[in-house]
Amino acid sequence: MPEGTNRQWVLASRPEGLAGEQNFRWTEAPVPPLKEGEVLVRNLWLSFDPTQLGWTKTDTYVPKVPLGEPMRALGVGQVVESRHPGFTAGEMVTGMLGWQDYLLTDGDRSARVQKLPPQVPASLALGLFGITGMSAYFGVTEIGRVQPGETFVVSSAAGAVGSIAGQIAKIRGAHVVGIAGGPTKCGWLRREAGFDAAIDYRSEKVGPRLSALCPRGIDVYFDNVGGEILDEVLARINLHARIVLCGGISGYATREFPPVRNYIALTVKRARMEGFLVVDYTARYPEASRALAGWLAEGRVTQKEDVATGLENAPKTLARLFTGENFGKQLLKIADPPLPVPE
Repeated sequence: MPEGTNRQWVLASRPEGLAGEQNFRWTEAPVPPLKEGEVLVRNLWLSFDPTQLGWTKTDTYVPKVPLGEPMRALGVGQVVESRHPGFTAGEMVTGMLGWQDYLLTDGDRSARVQKLPPQVPASLALGLFGITGMSAYFGVTEIGRVQPGETFVVSSAAGAVGSIAGQIAKIRGAHVVGIAGGPTKCGWLRREAGFDAAIDYRSEKVGPRLSALCPRGIDVYFDNVGGEILDEVLARINLHARIVLCGGISGYATREFPPVRNYIALTVKRARMEGFLVVDYTARYPEASRALAGWLAEGRVTQKEDVATGLENAPKTLARLFTGENFGKQLLKIADPPLPVPE
Protein backbone atom coordinates (compact mmCIF):
# COMPACT_ATOMS: atom_id res chain seq x y z
CA MET A 1 0.00 0.00 0.00
CA PRO A 2 1.48 3.40 -0.94
CA GLU A 3 1.97 5.81 1.89
CA GLY A 4 0.94 9.45 1.88
CA THR A 5 -2.15 11.45 1.15
CA ASN A 6 -4.67 11.69 -1.62
CA ARG A 7 -4.88 15.29 -2.78
CA GLN A 8 -8.18 16.29 -4.38
CA TRP A 9 -9.99 19.23 -5.90
CA VAL A 10 -13.67 18.86 -4.98
CA LEU A 11 -16.48 20.95 -6.44
CA ALA A 12 -17.43 23.51 -3.76
CA SER A 13 -20.01 25.65 -5.62
CA ARG A 14 -21.78 25.92 -8.96
CA PRO A 15 -20.14 28.48 -11.27
CA GLU A 16 -22.40 31.21 -12.61
CA GLY A 17 -20.02 32.01 -15.45
CA LEU A 18 -16.61 30.51 -16.04
CA ALA A 19 -15.37 28.15 -13.36
CA GLY A 20 -12.56 29.52 -11.21
CA GLU A 21 -10.52 28.35 -8.26
CA GLN A 22 -13.22 29.79 -5.97
CA ASN A 23 -15.60 27.05 -7.16
CA PHE A 24 -13.28 24.25 -6.01
CA ARG A 25 -11.85 23.23 -2.65
CA TRP A 26 -8.46 21.60 -2.12
CA THR A 27 -8.55 18.65 0.28
CA GLU A 28 -6.08 16.06 1.51
CA ALA A 29 -6.87 12.67 3.05
CA PRO A 30 -5.05 9.38 3.61
CA VAL A 31 -4.87 7.02 0.66
CA PRO A 32 -7.83 4.68 1.24
CA PRO A 33 -7.31 0.95 1.90
CA LEU A 34 -8.51 -1.56 -0.66
CA LYS A 35 -11.37 -3.99 -0.26
CA GLU A 36 -11.83 -7.21 -2.16
CA GLY A 37 -12.74 -6.49 -5.79
CA GLU A 38 -11.18 -3.01 -5.81
CA VAL A 39 -8.22 -1.47 -7.60
CA LEU A 40 -6.13 1.55 -6.59
CA VAL A 41 -4.98 3.78 -9.45
CA ARG A 42 -2.31 6.47 -9.25
CA ASN A 43 -3.41 9.27 -11.57
CA LEU A 44 -0.70 10.50 -13.93
CA TRP A 45 -2.38 12.60 -16.67
CA LEU A 46 -5.69 14.45 -16.85
CA SER A 47 -7.63 15.60 -19.89
CA PHE A 48 -9.29 19.02 -20.02
CA ASP A 49 -12.27 19.52 -22.32
CA PRO A 50 -14.86 22.34 -22.63
CA THR A 51 -17.67 19.97 -21.67
CA GLN A 52 -16.29 19.87 -18.12
CA LEU A 53 -17.65 23.34 -17.46
CA GLY A 54 -21.13 22.03 -18.18
CA TRP A 55 -20.58 19.16 -15.78
CA THR A 56 -20.06 21.65 -12.94
CA LYS A 57 -23.35 23.44 -13.58
CA THR A 58 -26.22 21.20 -14.58
CA ASP A 59 -27.27 17.78 -15.79
CA THR A 60 -26.30 17.34 -19.44
CA TYR A 61 -25.76 14.02 -21.19
CA VAL A 62 -24.32 12.95 -17.82
CA PRO A 63 -25.38 14.02 -14.31
CA LYS A 64 -23.67 17.14 -12.95
CA VAL A 65 -20.77 16.69 -10.54
CA PRO A 66 -22.17 16.52 -6.98
CA LEU A 67 -21.00 19.26 -4.62
CA GLY A 68 -18.27 17.98 -2.33
CA GLU A 69 -17.14 15.31 -4.81
CA PRO A 70 -13.86 15.31 -6.78
CA MET A 71 -14.10 17.18 -10.07
CA ARG A 72 -14.78 14.77 -12.92
CA ALA A 73 -12.13 14.33 -15.62
CA LEU A 74 -10.82 11.67 -17.95
CA GLY A 75 -7.30 10.58 -17.21
CA VAL A 76 -4.55 8.02 -17.51
CA GLY A 77 -3.09 6.33 -14.46
CA GLN A 78 -1.26 3.26 -13.24
CA VAL A 79 -2.51 0.48 -11.03
CA VAL A 80 -0.46 0.51 -7.83
CA GLU A 81 -2.41 -2.16 -5.98
CA SER A 82 -5.18 -4.50 -7.02
CA ARG A 83 -7.60 -6.87 -5.35
CA HIS A 84 -9.62 -7.01 -8.56
CA PRO A 85 -9.25 -10.05 -10.85
CA GLY A 86 -9.25 -7.87 -13.97
CA PHE A 87 -6.30 -5.65 -13.04
CA THR A 88 -2.66 -6.17 -12.06
CA ALA A 89 -0.26 -3.79 -10.34
CA GLY A 90 1.83 -1.90 -12.88
CA GLU A 91 -0.78 -1.82 -15.64
CA MET A 92 -1.65 1.49 -17.26
CA VAL A 93 -5.34 2.35 -17.35
CA THR A 94 -7.63 5.10 -18.57
CA GLY A 95 -11.01 6.22 -17.33
CA MET A 96 -12.89 8.91 -15.43
CA LEU A 97 -10.17 9.38 -12.83
CA GLY A 98 -10.98 12.87 -11.54
CA TRP A 99 -8.95 15.73 -10.11
CA GLN A 100 -7.05 13.72 -7.51
CA ASP A 101 -3.88 11.73 -6.96
CA TYR A 102 -5.56 8.37 -6.46
CA LEU A 103 -8.76 6.66 -7.54
CA LEU A 104 -10.12 3.71 -5.61
CA THR A 105 -12.62 1.87 -7.77
CA ASP A 106 -14.14 -1.47 -8.60
CA GLY A 107 -13.89 -0.52 -12.27
CA ASP A 108 -17.59 0.31 -12.30
CA ARG A 109 -19.61 2.15 -14.93
CA SER A 110 -19.06 5.60 -13.38
CA ALA A 111 -15.25 5.41 -13.56
CA ARG A 112 -15.18 3.19 -16.67
CA VAL A 113 -11.58 2.17 -16.01
CA GLN A 114 -10.05 0.24 -18.90
CA LYS A 115 -6.58 -1.08 -19.63
CA LEU A 116 -4.46 1.08 -21.88
CA PRO A 117 -2.74 -0.74 -24.78
CA PRO A 118 1.01 -0.72 -24.03
CA GLN A 119 1.91 0.91 -27.35
CA VAL A 120 -0.35 3.96 -26.81
CA PRO A 121 1.29 6.97 -25.07
CA ALA A 122 -0.77 8.54 -22.28
CA SER A 123 -1.18 11.87 -24.08
CA LEU A 124 -2.49 10.21 -27.25
CA ALA A 125 -4.85 8.03 -25.23
CA LEU A 126 -6.53 11.21 -23.98
CA GLY A 127 -6.32 13.02 -27.31
CA LEU A 128 -6.11 11.38 -30.71
CA PHE A 129 -7.31 8.00 -29.42
CA GLY A 130 -9.64 9.46 -26.78
CA ILE A 131 -12.90 11.38 -27.08
CA THR A 132 -11.03 14.13 -28.91
CA GLY A 133 -10.09 11.96 -31.86
CA MET A 134 -13.36 10.05 -31.76
CA SER A 135 -15.36 13.30 -31.92
CA ALA A 136 -13.34 14.55 -34.86
CA TYR A 137 -13.52 11.25 -36.74
CA PHE A 138 -17.24 10.64 -36.46
CA GLY A 139 -18.12 14.32 -36.84
CA VAL A 140 -16.28 14.45 -40.16
CA THR A 141 -17.09 11.00 -41.54
CA GLU A 142 -20.62 10.37 -40.24
CA ILE A 143 -22.26 13.74 -39.62
CA GLY A 144 -20.32 15.82 -42.15
CA ARG A 145 -19.84 13.02 -44.68
CA VAL A 146 -17.04 14.98 -46.29
CA GLN A 147 -16.40 14.16 -49.95
CA PRO A 148 -13.39 14.86 -52.22
CA GLY A 149 -13.40 18.33 -53.69
CA GLU A 150 -15.74 19.83 -51.10
CA THR A 151 -14.99 22.93 -49.04
CA PHE A 152 -14.69 22.22 -45.31
CA VAL A 153 -14.54 24.93 -42.63
CA VAL A 154 -13.87 24.33 -38.94
CA SER A 155 -13.97 26.77 -36.01
CA SER A 156 -11.73 26.56 -32.95
CA ALA A 157 -9.45 24.94 -35.51
CA ALA A 158 -6.33 24.98 -33.33
CA GLY A 159 -8.17 23.24 -30.51
CA ALA A 160 -8.02 19.55 -29.72
CA VAL A 161 -11.03 18.44 -31.78
CA GLY A 162 -10.94 21.10 -34.50
CA SER A 163 -7.33 20.47 -35.47
CA ILE A 164 -7.92 16.73 -35.90
CA ALA A 165 -11.22 17.28 -37.72
CA GLY A 166 -9.52 19.52 -40.27
CA GLN A 167 -6.76 17.00 -40.87
CA ILE A 168 -9.27 14.19 -41.41
CA ALA A 169 -11.23 16.34 -43.85
CA LYS A 170 -7.99 17.03 -45.74
CA ILE A 171 -7.26 13.30 -45.90
CA ARG A 172 -10.71 12.83 -47.41
CA GLY A 173 -9.83 15.26 -50.18
CA ALA A 174 -11.51 18.47 -49.02
CA HIS A 175 -10.34 22.07 -49.30
CA VAL A 176 -9.87 22.90 -45.60
CA VAL A 177 -10.15 26.32 -43.97
CA GLY A 178 -9.64 26.75 -40.23
CA ILE A 179 -10.75 29.61 -37.98
CA ALA A 180 -8.50 30.24 -34.97
CA GLY A 181 -7.21 33.02 -32.76
CA GLY A 182 -3.80 34.54 -33.39
CA PRO A 183 -1.01 34.28 -35.98
CA THR A 184 0.82 31.49 -34.16
CA LYS A 185 -2.16 29.16 -34.26
CA CYS A 186 -3.06 30.06 -37.83
CA GLY A 187 0.52 29.52 -38.94
CA TRP A 188 0.60 26.09 -37.31
CA LEU A 189 -2.62 25.10 -39.05
CA ARG A 190 -1.12 25.88 -42.44
CA ARG A 191 2.43 24.62 -41.91
CA GLU A 192 2.02 21.65 -39.58
CA ALA A 193 -1.60 20.50 -39.82
CA GLY A 194 -1.80 20.87 -43.60
CA PHE A 195 -4.81 23.20 -43.77
CA ASP A 196 -5.21 25.06 -47.05
CA ALA A 197 -5.94 28.34 -45.29
CA ALA A 198 -6.62 29.84 -41.86
CA ILE A 199 -8.58 32.85 -40.65
CA ASP A 200 -7.46 34.78 -37.57
CA TYR A 201 -10.76 35.86 -36.02
CA ARG A 202 -8.92 38.26 -33.71
CA SER A 203 -7.44 40.40 -36.48
CA GLU A 204 -9.56 39.58 -39.54
CA LYS A 205 -13.24 39.93 -40.37
CA VAL A 206 -14.45 36.36 -40.61
CA GLY A 207 -17.26 36.92 -43.12
CA PRO A 208 -15.23 38.61 -45.87
CA ARG A 209 -12.35 36.17 -45.36
CA LEU A 210 -14.71 33.21 -45.74
CA SER A 211 -15.96 34.69 -49.00
CA ALA A 212 -12.39 35.10 -50.24
CA LEU A 213 -11.14 31.67 -49.17
CA CYS A 214 -14.29 29.74 -50.06
CA PRO A 215 -15.26 31.25 -53.43
CA ARG A 216 -17.38 28.22 -54.33
CA GLY A 217 -19.24 28.28 -51.01
CA ILE A 218 -19.07 25.99 -47.98
CA ASP A 219 -20.14 22.35 -48.12
CA VAL A 220 -19.35 21.24 -44.58
CA TYR A 221 -18.91 23.32 -41.43
CA PHE A 222 -17.60 21.69 -38.26
CA ASP A 223 -18.85 24.01 -35.52
CA ASN A 224 -17.16 24.22 -32.13
CA VAL A 225 -18.13 27.82 -31.37
CA GLY A 226 -21.66 28.81 -32.42
CA GLY A 227 -22.81 32.43 -32.40
CA GLU A 228 -21.58 34.99 -34.90
CA ILE A 229 -19.16 32.67 -36.70
CA LEU A 230 -21.93 30.12 -37.27
CA ASP A 231 -24.07 32.93 -38.64
CA GLU A 232 -21.35 34.00 -41.09
CA VAL A 233 -20.94 30.42 -42.31
CA LEU A 234 -24.68 29.94 -42.82
CA ALA A 235 -24.69 32.97 -45.12
CA ARG A 236 -22.23 31.13 -47.40
CA ILE A 237 -23.36 27.49 -47.44
CA ASN A 238 -23.93 25.48 -50.58
CA LEU A 239 -26.87 23.37 -51.66
CA HIS A 240 -27.17 20.32 -49.37
CA ALA A 241 -24.48 21.61 -47.01
CA ARG A 242 -23.93 19.84 -43.69
CA ILE A 243 -23.40 21.74 -40.43
CA VAL A 244 -21.78 19.55 -37.77
CA LEU A 245 -22.64 20.79 -34.27
CA CYS A 246 -19.87 19.55 -31.99
CA GLY A 247 -19.70 22.42 -29.49
CA GLY A 248 -20.70 26.00 -28.75
CA ILE A 249 -17.95 27.51 -26.65
CA SER A 250 -19.22 31.04 -27.31
CA GLY A 251 -22.08 30.43 -24.89
CA TYR A 252 -20.70 27.93 -22.38
CA ALA A 253 -19.95 30.51 -19.71
CA THR A 254 -23.33 32.28 -19.64
CA ARG A 255 -25.56 29.66 -21.31
CA GLU A 256 -26.89 32.63 -23.31
CA PHE A 257 -25.79 31.75 -26.81
CA PRO A 258 -25.53 34.56 -29.38
CA PRO A 259 -28.51 34.53 -31.74
CA VAL A 260 -28.31 32.90 -35.18
CA ARG A 261 -30.06 35.05 -37.79
CA ASN A 262 -29.20 33.27 -41.04
CA TYR A 263 -30.93 30.01 -40.19
CA ILE A 264 -33.27 30.44 -43.18
CA ALA A 265 -30.29 29.49 -45.35
CA LEU A 266 -30.83 25.93 -44.14
CA THR A 267 -34.21 25.96 -45.85
CA VAL A 268 -33.16 27.77 -49.01
CA LYS A 269 -30.11 25.52 -49.49
CA ARG A 270 -31.90 22.37 -48.30
CA ALA A 271 -29.03 21.97 -45.86
CA ARG A 272 -28.76 19.90 -42.70
CA MET A 273 -27.58 21.04 -39.25
CA GLU A 274 -27.08 18.17 -36.83
CA GLY A 275 -25.67 17.84 -33.35
CA PHE A 276 -24.01 14.71 -32.01
CA LEU A 277 -22.38 13.25 -28.94
CA VAL A 278 -19.37 11.04 -29.37
CA VAL A 279 -20.81 8.52 -26.89
CA ASP A 280 -23.34 7.63 -29.59
CA TYR A 281 -20.50 5.90 -31.43
CA THR A 282 -18.88 3.99 -28.56
CA ALA A 283 -19.34 0.63 -30.28
CA ARG A 284 -17.39 1.93 -33.28
CA TYR A 285 -14.39 3.38 -31.42
CA PRO A 286 -12.13 0.53 -32.60
CA GLU A 287 -12.89 1.46 -36.22
CA ALA A 288 -11.88 5.07 -35.61
CA SER A 289 -8.79 4.07 -33.63
CA ARG A 290 -7.55 1.85 -36.46
CA ALA A 291 -8.00 4.62 -39.02
CA LEU A 292 -6.33 7.25 -36.82
CA ALA A 293 -3.44 4.92 -35.97
CA GLY A 294 -2.82 4.30 -39.66
CA TRP A 295 -2.83 8.02 -40.49
CA LEU A 296 -0.54 8.74 -37.53
CA ALA A 297 1.95 6.11 -38.71
CA GLU A 298 1.87 7.60 -42.20
CA GLY A 299 2.47 11.11 -40.87
CA ARG A 300 -0.91 12.33 -42.15
CA VAL A 301 -2.22 13.47 -38.74
CA THR A 302 -0.47 15.18 -35.87
CA GLN A 303 -1.62 16.10 -32.37
CA LYS A 304 -0.67 19.45 -30.93
CA GLU A 305 -0.40 19.23 -27.14
CA ASP A 306 -0.60 21.93 -24.47
CA VAL A 307 0.76 20.42 -21.25
CA ALA A 308 0.40 21.99 -17.82
CA THR A 309 1.92 20.38 -14.74
CA GLY A 310 0.88 19.87 -11.15
CA LEU A 311 -2.49 18.86 -9.71
CA GLU A 312 -2.57 22.17 -7.83
CA ASN A 313 -3.00 23.90 -11.21
CA ALA A 314 -6.12 22.01 -12.30
CA PRO A 315 -8.60 24.94 -11.97
CA LYS A 316 -6.26 27.26 -13.88
CA THR A 317 -5.81 24.63 -16.57
CA LEU A 318 -9.56 24.33 -17.07
CA ALA A 319 -9.84 28.12 -17.40
CA ARG A 320 -7.32 28.11 -20.27
CA LEU A 321 -9.94 26.47 -22.51
CA PHE A 322 -12.19 29.53 -22.33
CA THR A 323 -9.64 32.33 -22.60
CA GLY A 324 -8.01 31.24 -25.86
CA GLU A 325 -4.72 30.47 -24.08
CA ASN A 326 -4.62 26.77 -24.83
CA PHE A 327 -3.18 25.51 -28.10
CA GLY A 328 -4.15 21.97 -29.10
CA LYS A 329 -5.10 19.22 -26.69
CA GLN A 330 -5.08 20.57 -23.11
CA LEU A 331 -3.46 18.12 -20.70
CA LEU A 332 -2.26 18.22 -17.11
CA LYS A 333 0.60 16.03 -15.98
CA ILE A 334 0.34 15.04 -12.33
CA ALA A 335 3.16 12.53 -11.85
CA ASP A 336 5.47 10.06 -13.53
CA PRO A 337 4.63 6.36 -13.29
CA PRO A 338 5.40 5.06 -9.76
CA LEU A 339 5.99 1.50 -11.00
CA PRO A 340 7.65 0.03 -14.10
CA VAL A 341 5.19 -0.95 -16.82
CA PRO A 342 5.16 -4.75 -17.17
CA GLU A 343 6.39 -6.16 -20.47
